[in-house]
Amino acid sequence: MKQKRRNRKRKCLHCGKMYIPDPRTRDRQRHCAAEECRRASKAWRQLRWLNKPQNCDYFSGSQNVDRVQAWRTEHPGYWRRGPESKNALQDDCISQPVVRQQDNGELRATALQDDCLLQPTLMVGLIAQLTGSALQDDIAMAARRMHAYGQSILGIGPGMANKGGGHDRQTSVVP
Repeated sequence: MKQKRRNRKRKCLHCGKMYIPDPRTRDRQRHCAAEECRRASKAWRQLRWLNKPQNCDYFSGSQNVDRVQAWRTEHPGYWRRGPESKNALQDDCISQPVVRQQDNGELRATALQDDCLLQPTLMVGLIAQLTGSALQDDIAMAARRMHAYGQSILGIGPGMANKGGGHDRQTSVVP
């Protein structure tokens, strides 16, 4: 069984105060989160990096010149470019007037709320159980499909002659 390592306090190498290290970098963190200590940490890490034998000539010599020239050819004009934008995206958006749409009646006939007003809650629960979904759109689609299937069985669908055995076609509340 793996034991969980506790976050024990450490002493900052720069200011000497006790701090709790970040759990993600617990094994490498030597300084607290204070601004001055973070700067000292950066300087300490740079010095350590420069003192490694493979890095001592990193910023000098012909190899460095070639490396920098290659990078500059790959990134032309990099140092001349200013900041992309100082404004937040929200500030640049132009407010648009709200256009009131006319109701053309297409959505009114297929709205789930209208279908639910005609159906008892038992029917909605039954459709949800049969389809295996409690999403409003799925129930509405299944209700319309079942309604159309029932109309075709009874012969009372649009454009059909009445085959329902004397039952008059009832009009819907929904136009």
